[in-house]
Amino acid sequence: MTDEFVSVRYIVQDVQEAIDFYTTHLGFEVNISAAPAFADVIRGRLRLLLSGPASSGARATPADSAAAGRNRIHLVVDDLDDAVAPLRDAGVCFRSDLVSGPGGRQILLADPAGNLIELFQPANQPSAT
Repeated sequence: MTDEFVSVRYIVQDVQEAIDFYTTHLGFEVNISAAPAFADVIRGRLRLLLSGPASSGARATPADSAAAGRNRIHLVVDDLDDAVAPLRDAGVCFRSDLVSGPGGRQILLADPAGNLIELFQPANQPSAT
């Protein structure tokens, strides 16, 4: 399994809440759940490790690094407008406006623990608008 996935660890306050967020809103599937301590969810080749306060991953994190940071996972979508609409309807917390650049369009949202997720539509993808 180690060759199949790229793994990223997010420290979260509530593992089940994080599982629900990623599976409901962003198309992840549960691989392992040891809630309330730990779970991992998968989307494509991304394995997102969700570590609650009781997990070894969270306990190993220095106190001055415990808050969510500027790093983020980057999820490519075919149509950003189509991806954003149901998230807005569900009350998901967006942390930026839609931003366009030479490489494409993006928006940042936050999971329930404040970890950032970037939804990105490459410039070569047509927009619904």
